[in-house]
Amino acid sequence: MATLAYLDTHVAAWLFAGDVTRLSSPARAAIEKDDLLISPAVVLELQYLYETKRVADAADQVVEDLRHRLGVRICDLPFPDVVRRAVTLSWTRDPFDRLIVAQAAVRHTTLVTKDRSLRKRYGASLW
Repeated sequence: MATLAYLDTHVAAWLFAGDVTRLSSPARAAIEKDDLLISPAVVLELQYLYETKRVADAADQVVEDLRHRLGVRICDLPFPDVVRRAVTLSWTRDPFDRLIVAQAAVRHTTLVTKDRSLRKRYGASLW
């Protein structure tokens, strides 16, 4: 059975841009060996970043490219299950972070993130 790893939004954006130099060695290793997932919240956050002109490409372009090049899939866990877990993550007020961490936590799997706050609070994070 393959190991799963979820990508945080910034990791997905960097991979789309081809900027692997921003990734740590452990993050690169996980990306190379694991089956990669993103939360639907990552898709929404990427679109938000596009609409606010913080990134140049729409979410659907990013997701399709990552699917094609790296096999990244959008996680299809039931939303109520993810939200139930996200409700318990009161250490952050960022709804994107809550949903992204909850998505990985429901599956008890790795979240690849540079975000120190997430790494401090979610023990299965990796950087």
